Amino acid sequence: MAFEHTTKAFDDDLQELTRLVAEMGGLVERQIVESVDALIRRDVALGARVVATDAEIDQLQRMIEERAVLTIAKRQPMAVDLREIVGALRVATDLERIGDLSKNIGKRVNALDSDFHPLKLIRGLEHMTDLVNTQVKAVLDAYAAHDLPAAMSVWKGDEEIDAICTSLFRELLTYMMEDPRNISFCIHLMFCAKNIERIGDHATNIAETVFYMIEGQQMVEQRPKGDMTNFATPAS
Repeated sequence: MAFEHTTKAFDDDLQELTRLVAEMGGLVERQIVESVDALIRRDVALGARVVATDAEIDQLQRMIEERAVLTIAKRQPMAVDLREIVGALRVATDLERIGDLSKNIGKRVNALDSDFHPLKLIRGLEHMTDLVNTQVKAVLDAYAAHDLPAAMSVWKGDEEIDAICTSLFRELLTYMMEDPRNISFCIHLMFCAKNIERIGDHATNIAETVFYMIEGQQMVEQRPKGDMTNFATPAS
């Protein structure tokens, strides 16, 4: 009877950890979309809300860490049970960093005071954001469902995000070369595009955490990454 009580208590702790991670993930998904919306529409108020949301995300990460440490201390889990807790901690860390990257985009809304607003660049940034947000949502669903094939699909999709980022960088470089007055705007957009690309990297990290939770070992296969060293070739 005591064993059943202990098992039930541990399951309750895990469910609470899972709930907190899901809440944190929902906030992060919204923050990604709103940060780029604010940037594209130059909505200063929305950008400020994105920055403010980061404090909520940080608080949830602290709650997950405290709950995880308490659960380990009280239940002393082993093997797969311990991996569940470690997995929640890892995912929370990646979500907190995604929140920071979205906050960085929100902070740049104020800086985009130029009348220069090329539709091709904006569409490229929107497409990249849609792809990254889809990856984040898919990998969080895979984490919740312990769905390894779905997680590996996200892991393999990171190269496409890198390719779009490289293409966008080339476009930005071309605009800067054509008119020095575009440089400030384009540099801000470059930083934002790089932040979005890094969000994709954190989605890939979460996919690797799902692999660890299910397989009990780290991935040894090299992560698929696009070559971003050749972006300095201007678009023709």
